[in-house]
Amino acid sequence: MSDTSTDRAPELSGRATEPSGGAADLRERAAALDAADELAKLRERFVLPDGVVYLDGNSLGALPAGVAATTADVVARQWGELLIRSWEESGWWTAPERTGDKIAPLVGAAAGQVVVGDSTSVNLFKALVGAARLAAPGRTRMLVDAATFPTDGYIAQSAARLTGLTVVPVDPSHAAEAMDADTAVVLLNHVDYRTGRLHDLPALTAAARAAGAVTVWDLCHSAGALPVGLDAHGVDLAVGCTYKYLNGGPGAPAYLYIATRHQDAFDSPLPGWNGHADPFAMTPAYEAAPGASRARVGTPDILSMLALEAALDAWDGVAVEAVRAKSLALTDFFLECVAAYVPQGLVEPVTPAEHEHRGSQVSLRTGNAREVMGELISRGVIGDFRAPDVLRFGFTPLYVGFADVERAARTLGHIFG
Repeated sequence: MSDTSTDRAPELSGRATEPSGGAADLRERAAALDAADELAKLRERFVLPDGVVYLDGNSLGALPAGVAATTADVVARQWGELLIRSWEESGWWTAPERTGDKIAPLVGAAAGQVVVGDSTSVNLFKALVGAARLAAPGRTRMLVDAATFPTDGYIAQSAARLTGLTVVPVDPSHAAEAMDADTAVVLLNHVDYRTGRLHDLPALTAAARAAGAVTVWDLCHSAGALPVGLDAHGVDLAVGCTYKYLNGGPGAPAYLYIATRHQDAFDSPLPGWNGHADPFAMTPAYEAAPGASRARVGTPDILSMLALEAALDAWDGVAVEAVRAKSLALTDFFLECVAAYVPQGLVEPVTPAEHEHRGSQVSLRTGNAREVMGELISRGVIGDFRAPDVLRFGFTPLYVGFADVERAARTLGHIFG
């Protein structure tokens, strides 16, 4: 079993120990679980509309309470009054590394290995080309998660053309069997965006290392929801967005993890002036900066960067292991409530029941899924839809409670009559 799965805390167990006694029983249990939840108080760190159950944090996280004041200060004082002096006096120049160090413990990385900036797609391109350049000469294959989010596939194809590799689609469940002496790079998603399936990062990383391949992990649907353990498991490179479980805001900059052992040899395909060892020397020859900073490209997007930095304050004093325990309890309870409220056969869970294979979302397959989700949203339960027939519900334990879960399932039951 992957150690990215943490046993749920007993007081938060959402599993039934005896058959449910109906809606009143489920509501009572939800209230009891919320009363015992040590993370429940974290909800006050977020701004959420009254009367809404928000289960779409796997697409866009809620607004952390401190972001609005920080953003106002950045605009009015740091930009409006200090102007260009803020690059030094307000710490703008060091924001990519400083914010990266705030993300690092959430993905199990020591400081100095995560740099923030650009989009996930751009960072993935840097990581894949960089990985191909780190790989042993003569290898020809890039293994890519066959069910990956589309942009990962598009970027992988481009990176492969540029580096002379051939993309080979693989099912992550069988990826280890496909790794051989001809494999240069392995790109996998930690959690499948459509089904919520959690893949075995420790075992797959070990298999890639044994085959001599370089790993690139996409953490978009796991960082901030469960322990990742990049350092502990020997991951080479990783990318992720910050607007989902990290609550950085729409379009918030992404991040790139470069393990310390690879930093001196990491050769970015986008050697911008911000990644230069001496950027203000303005020399015609490029010399990469030391450490993860060499992955910087152009001028940092300061407004969204500093909003993200403020958003990460919501994690102060929070252990990812506790978040994982609550996540599993929430998703267990949701599946139980759906089984109790929705007539049998009308929805089919596609998210694995086993904890070691489940991320922090539940996906349900049903007919007319788009219309069903639209009706849920009109009734104050916000999830999302993925074509052709999947309802997705993301559970962010920092602000989602058990009463939210019960109400969402009950509302779904009402829609199905």
